[in-house]
Amino acid sequence: MKKETINDLTTEKTELKREIGAFGGVSIIAGIMIGSGIFYLGAYVLQRVGMNSGLALLCWIIGGVISLFGGLAYAEMGAAMPQSGGRVVYLNEAYHPIVGFMNGFVDWLIGGPGSVAALALALMGVFQPIFHLSDFGCKIAAVVLIFGITAYNMVGVKLASVVQNVSMVAKMVPVAIILLAALFVGHVTPDLSFGSASVYAAENNTSVFSMIALAVVASLWAYEGWTNLNTVAEEMKNPRKNLPLALIIGIGGVTILYALFNFAIMKVLPHEEIASMIDAGDLYLGTAVAKKLLGSAGAVVVTVGMVLAMFGSMNGLILAQPRMYYAMAKEGHFFKSFTKLNKQKIPYVPVLVQAVISSALVLLRNLSELTDMVVLSNLLFNVMIVLAVPILRKKFPNIERPYKVWLYPVSIIFTAIVFLALFVNSAIENPLLGSIGFTVPALGAVVYWIFDRKLKKEARENKEANDG
Repeated sequence: MKKETINDLTTEKTELKREIGAFGGVSIIAGIMIGSGIFYLGAYVLQRVGMNSGLALLCWIIGGVISLFGGLAYAEMGAAMPQSGGRVVYLNEAYHPIVGFMNGFVDWLIGGPGSVAALALALMGVFQPIFHLSDFGCKIAAVVLIFGITAYNMVGVKLASVVQNVSMVAKMVPVAIILLAALFVGHVTPDLSFGSASVYAAENNTSVFSMIALAVVASLWAYEGWTNLNTVAEEMKNPRKNLPLALIIGIGGVTILYALFNFAIMKVLPHEEIASMIDAGDLYLGTAVAKKLLGSAGAVVVTVGMVLAMFGSMNGLILAQPRMYYAMAKEGHFFKSFTKLNKQKIPYVPVLVQAVISSALVLLRNLSELTDMVVLSNLLFNVMIVLAVPILRKKFPNIERPYKVWLYPVSIIFTAIVFLALFVNSAIENPLLGSIGFTVPALGAVVYWIFDRKLKKEARENKEANDG
């Protein structure tokens, strides 16, 4: 490997300002991870484990531990190669640039739009019982919301950062209310035994392992975002120390928060009441907790906080994701139209395309399917990212690694196997989503190959013209 390449990967020199410390890194990762999922995914996790409270809490912890081990892999690579770009850099260097592009392509077609669609449906789900919306009416309202926020971002409104700051504070208000009130006032003693799980599995022709796997996949949507801190590695102070520290504290802290939040709900709402709510399609258990403890005013505060949190998450995705597709086009391996800017210097084509794809997904899939699809689209790349650690150790043996993955290589093998097992089990349970997890990356490889041929042809023609 050329010395220049190693220097480019490992240098801490950057044109960007290094203003993010360890605490700032924790704030970023927690702010991204704590979105809409904490408010409604507890219902899905309970459903998938046959309403077994103990198993549901275990699945939340497993989801956090898996995310933490994945984060440890990112920590080693980010500390050794503190460059902006995150996972794309690691995939490019460990395998081939086509792999990094495939990841970006999946984000363009599924990850970004799927997340926007899921957030839109989750947000409108809060209003569904209030305004007595049908499921289809909820979908139409979600589509209107997507295009509304897209239009807001298309005109280059400068209030986007204000929205993000407000939503960060807003999302913690209902979490704090439910945690503090439930833990200190709740008098229900939840049954945390696992006994009923095997009975439920036998009655539904499944296995406890499959139940856990599907529930963990549901919980992973709430943990989505732990991969994003590495993309701002060039803006972190002392990234070789602060990046791993922020990842470990951030993911570990969010795991504890999620487990306590769901336990707090079980401390206030009797199991029968939770089951009745979920059967009726009411997924927002936290609102019921606030209403029971603090009356209608508490329920309103929690509802407003949830809405602002989801709105902020949607706005952030609609604002940020198209910039990645714009960068892919500028690099040359994507549609040239994606590089066009409007008068406000907004890459309007990828912004509009994302809105169209998101709206189509809203109409074609329900909330549970969307969250599963987004998680599954990343699982195989998570496997490749984790396995990139030993590949890069072998490829760049002399790079300084100020942080190294705990319990290597056992932790790497374990994490890769778990991610792969979750994908395989989910693909077996839902073959359509499983096939999407394979076919969309393959389609991305084809797109890369087509554009790569075109670029090489243009380079040859330019060279011949210059030589002539």
